[in-house]
Amino acid sequence: MSSYMKKQGSSGKRSAGLTRSKPEPGYHHGELQEALIAASEAILAEQGAEGFTLREAARRAGVSPAAPSHHFGNAQGLLTEVAIRGYDALAEALRAAASGKQGAREKLRAQGLAYVDFALRHPGRFQMMFANKRLVADDARLKQASRAAGHAFETVVAELVGGTAKEAKTAAAAAWSTVHGFAKLALEEKFGSVRNEGGRREIMMTLDQVLNYLWPASGARR
Repeated sequence: MSSYMKKQGSSGKRSAGLTRSKPEPGYHHGELQEALIAASEAILAEQGAEGFTLREAARRAGVSPAAPSHHFGNAQGLLTEVAIRGYDALAEALRAAASGKQGAREKLRAQGLAYVDFALRHPGRFQMMFANKRLVADDARLKQASRAAGHAFETVVAELVGGTAKEAKTAAAAAWSTVHGFAKLALEEKFGSVRNEGGRREIMMTLDQVLNYLWPASGARR
């Protein structure tokens, strides 16, 4: 998957990376970082990337407006950390979805469902993961996290397709485009409401039908 995503850069250091500073009163250094990340994810979930500001993240975390800059450099640094954790969580979700499934088609369908479910449950985080202009382009950890998520997906696609590496790469691009495109359309409520559990269940049922059409367990379309 990561080979089809926009390149994140190759520098081993973040230009706006973490810097050591004295923690705010009442927080240990690591606790403050976690509080700011949690606040950022809450803002993204509620208001999207457009509603995010460092000042609001600091306010929600109960710290001074300068605190985020002390720990993450700038808004890009903080949002990059959010994106890294998003990729880590997505990779885990994809691996867990394929675990215990018999056959590559079942694994791929399970991963497709897990991918969209992740997007629906974490819409702000999901969209930030692909908002390259809002992130630190040369962050090595971001690139590694993106690759790890992609590897969980590409391994199953290669198992399904077999053949040459080029064929597997083409199939992985097609499969990822399918589930990612569905996720984006779903977040725009093209398949129903994402504002309640009932609406999300309906969307997932539609996705299941789509994936069953594309990759039925029997190997033949019904």
